[in-house]
Amino acid sequence: MLDHKAIVHGLSPYSTCDISDALLKLNQPYGGFLPGIQLFSPTYLDAETRIVGPAYTVKFVPKSDTTSPKLETHYIDTIPASSIIFISSPPNAFNAVYGGLMSTRAVYSRAAGTVIDGCLRDLPAHQALKYPVFARSVVTPAYYEVARPSAVNEPLVFTYPPGVKGVNGPTATCIDAGDWIVGDANGVVYIPKGMVQKVLEMLPIQVEADEKMDVELAKGMSFEEARKKFRG
Repeated sequence: MLDHKAIVHGLSPYSTCDISDALLKLNQPYGGFLPGIQLFSPTYLDAETRIVGPAYTVKFVPKSDTTSPKLETHYIDTIPASSIIFISSPPNAFNAVYGGLMSTRAVYSRAAGTVIDGCLRDLPAHQALKYPVFARSVVTPAYYEVARPSAVNEPLVFTYPPGVKGVNGPTATCIDAGDWIVGDANGVVYIPKGMVQKVLEMLPIQVEADEKMDVELAKGMSFEEARKKFRG
């Protein structure tokens, strides 16, 4: 079984598109892609930024929810080093569930980055820290009036937006603590932890074939011919 460092080392050279291609071959819906989440920091859609790490999940619930658990301490003080903070905001919540002070603490804890299924605020603060943050959008109001953090390291439901579902595709997926998250300028994908070994085996072969295609396409070979020759 591969350890944390080996998985990071194995995934880091590859783009989210490469990883999605492998996941599609393994029948993972939508290639593990999480639509609507973009890179905002350290630079918007920066081509050089890439994050890889296991998800440390944080669930927010509506403030009106009085039955869900309450955290005994702030989640940002419990982040393991090299993990990716994956935050789930309540559906349709407009307020930000993540701000600049959170990134200051995350940097100290040596987190690999933050991914928010929801909104962030304090964008210049994250960018000044050069800390990777992915989110749906940037807003100004904090979450206090509408939401609260409720649980960490529990499965999170990611609901696909209307209009992106494939034929007979699911309307939602589950992201569990320890699933692998990869983010770059293309967006964010997740790899279920049970699939990571197979993905790592597939990536070098798959990418080598694409690199050979690229060389021949530049020389004038037709795409169809290159596809048949290198992808089979």
